[in-house]
Amino acid sequence: MRGLGFIAGLLLAGTLGAAEAEIKLVQPDTKGGMPIMQAVAARRSNRSFSGKPLTPQQLSDLFYTAWGLSGAQGRRTVATARNVRDMEIFAAFPEGMYRYNAEKHALELTVKGDLRKFCGMQAFHGKAPVVLVYVSNRDAYAKAGMNAEHASFYAPVHTGSISQNVYLFAAANHLNTVVCGMVDKPKLARIMKLGPRHTIMLTQPVGYPAGK
Repeated sequence: MRGLGFIAGLLLAGTLGAAEAEIKLVQPDTKGGMPIMQAVAARRSNRSFSGKPLTPQQLSDLFYTAWGLSGAQGRRTVATARNVRDMEIFAAFPEGMYRYNAEKHALELTVKGDLRKFCGMQAFHGKAPVVLVYVSNRDAYAKAGMNAEHASFYAPVHTGSISQNVYLFAAANHLNTVVCGMVDKPKLARIMKLGPRHTIMLTQPVGYPAGK
């Protein structure tokens, strides 16, 4: 298994080969960053992206911010109803679709190939270096003794919380992002090989502004 630094280096050089089965993320930086009030003031939706890949540290911090584990009890960085961990975060890179494993803080390959253009109906999805795909797994609600009504209410709340964390991360790192609902979700679900208990909620590209 090669590290994310190797992958990022190949992306920067434009020589990326076969997708890695697992990419171990570097440790997230939980000490620095922009003050929260500055990040809130800077938060914006921006739809222009350059193809420049994020650094290994930025990718690590992005996934930690979105859905990582924090504290001695291993709670999520996003609040969830009754600690139901229904959300799964996938990420479309030029080399393939990966699923974020928070317990290992790693990305696991699920589908080879560039699926970014299927993550939205606008051209910028195919330009951003990474497009996050937020998926809710209804099995998590059943396991917690919750029903379909709970899932239909809480899954959008969880998705909104994750996307806002990503917005603040992007603002703090001078990156562009926008949350997207204009997605052919049935088609994307088929391409991602998701099961019938998985529901695609939203997508969110993240990257440097165009020209950077």
